[in-house]
Amino acid sequence: MGLISEVLLLPFAPVRGSGWVIRQVVQEAERIYYDPATVRAELSRLEEQLEDGSITEEEFDRMEDELLDRLDTAMRRSTGTDDGTAR
Repeated sequence: MGLISEVLLLPFAPVRGSGWVIRQVVQEAERIYYDPATVRAELSRLEEQLEDGSITEEEFDRMEDELLDRLDTAMRRSTGTDDGTAR
């Protein structure tokens, strides 16, 4: 960018900086959300909840399906085959 455009856009610098910070936070949140170790730990906790009776079989099945979908997405992301579209 030229000097004039930089001067004209200077009042918007905090907004651009905030946008960068938000993108970084979202990327980190997605990294943690789709981390296979995190998903496997949640699956383990879910099984414990089923065994101790704090959730029903139906709740377990529903939540397990969601976690397995996340794990599948995580595995596709790690192999580079995820095209970023929802199924």
